[in-house]
Amino acid sequence: MSPIHPACRKIETDLVAVAAGEAAAAEAHRVQAHVAVCASCRGDLSRYRAVEVMLGDLRESPSPAGDVTLARAELESRLADLRRRLLVFGVFASPLGPILLARSEEGVSLVQYLDRAGAASRLAALPGIEAVEDLRETEPLYRDLLDYLRGRRTRLDWPLDLRLARSDFQRRVLEVTAGLPYGAVASYAGLARQIGAPSATRAVAQALRWNPVPIAIPCHRVIGSSGDLTGYAGNKVALKHRLLALEGVHVLATRGTHRVDRRTMYARQWGDAEYCLPSCGSLSRRSLAELELFASRERAESTGLAPCTSCRPDLHPLPA
Repeated sequence: MSPIHPACRKIETDLVAVAAGEAAAAEAHRVQAHVAVCASCRGDLSRYRAVEVMLGDLRESPSPAGDVTLARAELESRLADLRRRLLVFGVFASPLGPILLARSEEGVSLVQYLDRAGAASRLAALPGIEAVEDLRETEPLYRDLLDYLRGRRTRLDWPLDLRLARSDFQRRVLEVTAGLPYGAVASYAGLARQIGAPSATRAVAQALRWNPVPIAIPCHRVIGSSGDLTGYAGNKVALKHRLLALEGVHVLATRGTHRVDRRTMYARQWGDAEYCLPSCGSLSRRSLAELELFASRERAESTGLAPCTSCRPDLHPLPA
């Protein structure tokens, strides 16, 4: 943990006073000058103000009368609700462009690509949320993300808070997508089958379009049944290509389209315990709705799959 700068420690009491509306003019001026150059204290001030708003809501709520135990239980319930409304966030530069990371007490709630630094985020439009910028709280998430984007780790072991999921259906889609392994791809139609709704391909695609935590829940590993990369974070197909390339997935880019090259991927039919060469049996003619593809034998075997006893990918591997 970085030591607190003496100037930040000295002004902390003034920050609290300004947030509570109790600061004298001189204190308010000192705080304004300090937070203009100190992002950390600027985040602290935002958090103190959010807490003050929460306390104000609590003070205005009618107090339960009668039983003391009941009153205490209701008070604790309201306090828990107020805490749950608080999200801390940070905006960071990344190899994928500006990215916003937000978390609650329960876990990471939002990963959002921003078109430019300072662009409006989804947090601004969310009802019932108190969003507070806090770079110190969110920087560990940023370091994890950089390690992932630099190939130093193959997963983000973050607890997730899916409060921003739009429906129970979307949560089901996100849960299945979270299970897609590193270096593998599946189709929207395949996921629809996995959740028991084979006719809901479009709904699955729409659910992943609004995935609140991309990368953490790897919707970039979901592609069209033709192999095309489609629908990532709105229209950010190039980012989808970069993330898949990081995982070793070979993507062909021609005439404005991006498509996974099935000939370079090992395959398994959903439910099978073996993985195969792409030319095994009738696999090359099967729809991607029936298949999961892997960039390497190591990725397939890391999920517990064994080499096919017919085509023997262990003895005749694809060219590296």
